[in-house]
Amino acid sequence: MRRHITFDRLHNFRDVGGYPTLDGRTVRWGRLYRSDSLGKLRGDDWERFRALGVRTVIDLRYPWEIEAKGRVPAGDGLTYHNLSIEHRSYDQAALAADVETARFLADRYAEVVADGVKELRQVLDVIAVADNAPVVFHCAAGKDRTGIVAALVLSLLGVSEADIVADFALTGLATERLVADWRSNNPGRTLLWPGFGQAPAELMRQFLDEMATRYGSVRGYAVDHLGVDDDLIEAMRAHLLTADR
Repeated sequence: MRRHITFDRLHNFRDVGGYPTLDGRTVRWGRLYRSDSLGKLRGDDWERFRALGVRTVIDLRYPWEIEAKGRVPAGDGLTYHNLSIEHRSYDQAALAADVETARFLADRYAEVVADGVKELRQVLDVIAVADNAPVVFHCAAGKDRTGIVAALVLSLLGVSEADIVADFALTGLATERLVADWRSNNPGRTLLWPGFGQAPAELMRQFLDEMATRYGSVRGYAVDHLGVDDDLIEAMRAHLLTADR
């Protein structure tokens, strides 16, 4: 199976399947995808996307981003949810060159899980009721907000921290194209921050370590702050994991 799905305009569309869980099962291929902005879908890319059978799209961006850049096209049988999990916007491209990538973004991720409790719970609810139909969640680059949701979902499914970190770092394969997109879309601006588009493994390690320190575990955060219960977790596992152990 292929983890990276090739599109002309999408640079970071990946299948989240194939990862083993601690109870001996595996995340199903073709059930859960992560991506950069689906507002870029058109032409042949739209046909490739529809061929995946996706029935649910979760757009993690701000409404003003969607207004400026567009959303996934409407399609028969396709349900769209805009759940903006980030509440404090910032301009990564304008950050000073000496801002350290992992530390700065780990702090931003901590803000998202503190501020976006309502929306993160809604994301999990949408995934849990997908009824065996493929789901894709995305933000602008498919890195930060998308990475937080991927870490949360994979943790609740029982995927190891090492695999969650490795999945996050795969965005690095798309960094060059994401940077090229930014330059093309922002003529006259200078990209100041060298960390733009970067997804160092250390960033996700710091985030998960700090989740453990602050909340006991990712599951502890989900239970105590998102109100997640065993029924919701089991519904997600039934949808996203193989039955064999």
